[in-house]
Amino acid sequence: MRTGLIKTAAAIAGLALFILALEMLKAAARELAPLLLQWRVAGLRQSVGFGWLGAYVVLSGSPVAAIALTLYSSRAITDLATLGMITGSRLGASFIVLFVGFIYYLRGQRRVASVAIGVLAFSVTATIYLPALTLGVIILKNGWLDAVRFGTPTALSSFIDVVYHPIVAWVQEILPGWGVFVAGVCALLGAFKLFDSVLPEVDPEKSRFGNLSGAIYRPIVMFLIGAAFTSITLSVSVSLTLLVPLSTRGYIRRENIIPYIMGANITTFVDTLFASLLLSSPRAFTIVLVEVLCVSFFSLIVLGLIYHPYQRVMTRWLDFVLESRWSMLSFVAVLVAVPLLLLFVH
Repeated sequence: MRTGLIKTAAAIAGLALFILALEMLKAAARELAPLLLQWRVAGLRQSVGFGWLGAYVVLSGSPVAAIALTLYSSRAITDLATLGMITGSRLGASFIVLFVGFIYYLRGQRRVASVAIGVLAFSVTATIYLPALTLGVIILKNGWLDAVRFGTPTALSSFIDVVYHPIVAWVQEILPGWGVFVAGVCALLGAFKLFDSVLPEVDPEKSRFGNLSGAIYRPIVMFLIGAAFTSITLSVSVSLTLLVPLSTRGYIRRENIIPYIMGANITTFVDTLFASLLLSSPRAFTIVLVEVLCVSFFSLIVLGLIYHPYQRVMTRWLDFVLESRWSMLSFVAVLVAVPLLLLFVH
């Protein structure tokens, strides 16, 4: 009973802090516009690199996606740059899975089993999200989904104006523009931390999930499980990291992992869609919806039409990356170099 009350209080506090963080980020976004223009983040390529690196910094993609929406709602970046930044945040989010794999490797676990999840997480994400980004740009440019817009409900908007705007105004009085932005990022990370504390703890080595893996060979089943786990945890990094110990113990094989990642990459947008509804910018919801639909479209094409050839290509690529220490280090070097090149090379 007491534990339930504590978790309920943590969930409410997390939601309140999440809204406050979005309001602070939105207020500070205009201050960042000159810096973003200096880095040319308004461009699609640069925005992908910016979101990618941002996910590295905070070790999560969801806060960076939320920041992208606040920048858009304050007109600091364009709709295409917002789409690019959200895509970059998803690419960068797979880094934490690779990082956890390295931790298991350093603890003496099998290299292939512990690191393979991170390599597959990035590879599957890149091969799905980059075509989805191309299609998303076409949809936004042609305005095919412009009619699908949802803004902040009037009652909630009034509540935010009354409760949060005085707090944000007070923060702006005592901090410079960049300080308000930093405070907003910290509040956003704190909100996600509170949300994580509410979630039930799952020990994958003791749970029955591992015992089910022998019966789960159909890609669609793992796809749905990945989607379900991520919709509960609200983080693709968390749901994919859960696979690392399962893989090291031999509960899940490579062919099970790929559809799980695809499912997780779709429902990871639940919190981003929610954030878009709090920003009084109806088109922000449209941008996230376009991303969700495009990622779902290419994921279902792979799953339904070309899964087995796709699986073979991913498996061969994984074998190549893990073939030697140098190939693994080269892969990590590319993950660091590419977003830097995208952002800073003009």
